[in-house]
Amino acid sequence: YVGDFRKGMKVLLDGQPCEMLSVEFKKPGKGQAVYTTRIRNLLNGKTYDIKYRSGDSLESADIRNSDGIYSYFDGTDYIFLDNESFEQVGLSGEVCGYQMKFIPENTECGLLYWNGQLIGVTPPKHIVLEVTYTEPAAKGDTATNVTKAATVDVGGEVQVPAFIAQGNRIKIDTESGTYIERVND
Repeated sequence: YVGDFRKGMKVLLDGQPCEMLSVEFKKPGKGQAVYTTRIRNLLNGKTYDIKYRSGDSLESADIRNSDGIYSYFDGTDYIFLDNESFEQVGLSGEVCGYQMKFIPENTECGLLYWNGQLIGVTPPKHIVLEVTYTEPAAKGDTATNVTKAATVDVGGEVQVPAFIAQGNRIKIDTESGTYIERVND
């Protein structure tokens, strides 16, 4: 039922597995309560904003979670080693999304299966990477929230504060691809 909708819940929408990214409850002065949801199709990565009234329901998707290790990128697919079956499984770059740009090889990830097919990957929420290239900070550029682009050792690009220099290690939120903090080892 709609009242049970939660962020992260896996449901079937038009026969395809989807994940709820957000759920908002609104109760107007008159009429029925409305739940506004943002749902991502786990097969093609598309997101949809859908409104449901109280009393509506969706079928839950039978998703199996497994642990795996990211092995390598072969040019089109990301290849993972399933820790339970010890099989290599691949998933296209479009389905994996931009978050894989921040994941180094041999990183543990969650694998999502639906009907025996790999349909999604859950990388670690945060990852620490080294900055391999960034422009030096301009002298006198001390205004608040000044950012610049930085390339990390696995090739991804992230916006960082002006004080970050080449060689610094930074923590990145893999879900949004944003800088969190500088890490001092």
